[in-house]
Amino acid sequence: MEIVQAVLALIAACIGFALIARRLNLPYAVILVIGGIVLAFIPGLPTVTLDPAIALAFFLPPLLQASAWRTDWRAFRDNLRPILFLAVGAVLFTAVCIAVVAKLLIPGLPWAAAVALGAIVAPPDAVAAAAVLGRLPMPRRLVTVLEGESLVNDATALVLYRFAIAAVAAGGIALEVAVASFFLVALGGILMGWGVGLACAWTFQRLKDPLLEIAASFVACFGSFFAAEALGLSGVIAVVTTGLVLGQLQHRTLAPETRISAQAVWGFVEFVLTSLIFILVGLQLRGILDRISQHGVLELAFLAVALSLTLILSRFAWVFPMALIPRVLPGPADDGRRPPLGHLVVISWAGMRGVVSLAAALALPLDFPYRDLLVFLAFCAILATLVLQGTTLEWVIRRLGVAEKPVAGMAPAEAQARRQIARATLAEVEERAEDILEGAVARDLLTEFRERARVYRGVADGGGHAELEARMRIRLAALRAGRRALLDQHREGAVNDMMLARLAHEMDLEELRILRLLGAR
Repeated sequence: MEIVQAVLALIAACIGFALIARRLNLPYAVILVIGGIVLAFIPGLPTVTLDPAIALAFFLPPLLQASAWRTDWRAFRDNLRPILFLAVGAVLFTAVCIAVVAKLLIPGLPWAAAVALGAIVAPPDAVAAAAVLGRLPMPRRLVTVLEGESLVNDATALVLYRFAIAAVAAGGIALEVAVASFFLVALGGILMGWGVGLACAWTFQRLKDPLLEIAASFVACFGSFFAAEALGLSGVIAVVTTGLVLGQLQHRTLAPETRISAQAVWGFVEFVLTSLIFILVGLQLRGILDRISQHGVLELAFLAVALSLTLILSRFAWVFPMALIPRVLPGPADDGRRPPLGHLVVISWAGMRGVVSLAAALALPLDFPYRDLLVFLAFCAILATLVLQGTTLEWVIRRLGVAEKPVAGMAPAEAQARRQIARATLAEVEERAEDILEGAVARDLLTEFRERARVYRGVADGGGHAELEARMRIRLAALRAGRRALLDQHREGAVNDMMLARLAHEMDLEELRILRLLGAR
């Protein structure tokens, strides 16, 4: 019962801290970590510990699969070169820089342990950056590269992390063996994730039940991870590949009801796991400080500042030289031109560390050399990037003029897509109007479908936005009037709870559609 009560209390605290973050307009990861620190030093509260064995295996698979599921595969594929230069090159370069500085400042630290620290803090996390990027109309290619980097760089860092831990246990490992194993482990992880993804997609088509299909998606998530790890492959790469496969096949394998329900369920899981990992690290700080009390305050502060600066500056040191190579980093168009200075600064500054680094730090074996000091330094580096970069990224974007001007009304690409949809639906109704049995009904519907096609044709041609918004506002007002009537009938006893839930669900979906068209969602 104690563990259940503790988890519920932490979730309640996460909700409160998230509300504070929203009120202060700050990345909620910052408030969660700081809140965890505050809670850790409240007298009388029990010390919270997290088993290193479950830090990676429990938290990472669902978070990575959810992120991969949402990835735009076509945009990811088209920008694979800049993504890999950041997700592989920048991560390895940063890990080496951190390892060198850590070894210089802590002479007794084994090289493998220094590399492990570098691997822990090397991969940026898009969770904090997404909260800022989502509020601004950013160049699409820039956002794609940053999100794609955060998806792949976890695999790079954690494979390196795995080899570093193995090297500490074995007393060393040959470089050529490590490089060969790196590619073997990565390729094996891709094949495992691809196989599990296809098998799960095949299963989806036969379950035909939203609850069972969502449950199967979680089985696929953890199944691909543990199966790959059991074979000595990369579980992280496997689960990312599974997420990419399922995300691409979802519109052919899942029913609309399942997709809507899965989005809600996975969104909830992401929020809970992300919040818990941030607040748990803050809660463990007190115990970590007690165990490294032999180091002076000034020494710890110096180490933390030096490594945090190395972490931030090493990304600049990688990004700007790479911009000299044509088509490596995203410019305003894929024409080989060097990207603007503002884009390079944003890419370099959007290097906040987050969930993956936290989980990897906590997953260090309990007997790992300098474990508590490394966890403390990783925690400080993560906190420094979250607070310094996370709270200033929006200012940097606006100051450098990287944000695009908002497009009035509906985006041209979306308007054109809706125009084609309206044209296809109208053609189907017109064809049915000639049917002997259904023709009369179809002819009654023709006016509605022709009007819809006319409105979207006008929007796609550059006008008609005002008419579309007026139509949607009227529909929304009418829909809400209908919901009030439904609730009145329910209060009077004319509608039972089951009927209320079914009719309200239909109205909710329609209201959500209208709000999205109005740009409110």
